[in-house]
Amino acid sequence: MHKDQAIGAILTVGSLAGIIVYTYLLFGVAKWIQELVIRITAFVAVAGVLGILAWIGYTLATTPPPKPIEEIEKEIEEEMKKLEEEVKETEEKKEKKAEEKSAEESGS
Repeated sequence: MHKDQAIGAILTVGSLAGIIVYTYLLFGVAKWIQELVIRITAFVAVAGVLGILAWIGYTLATTPPPKPIEEIEKEIEEEMKKLEEEVKETEEKKEKKAEEKSAEESGS
């Protein structure tokens, strides 16, 4: 049995045991224990949901807003112009070298 399968088996057995214990605590014990279990369950459920909502709110409040699309487009255009200029310069250098080479060959 692989490690993942063993963990899966443990989770399954543990979950089933938890269901049995929870059922016993809700139906098989004194009324005051039943009420306590229900209150604890409700508290944990509500606190969990509200905690997740608080985390989402905090994340939204502290995350900077994204750049406007116009600004991103402008940056992309500027980068494209730079790249085009670099390509043009590279081509001009290649042409100069080719001209120099052909001039040397014709001069020899």
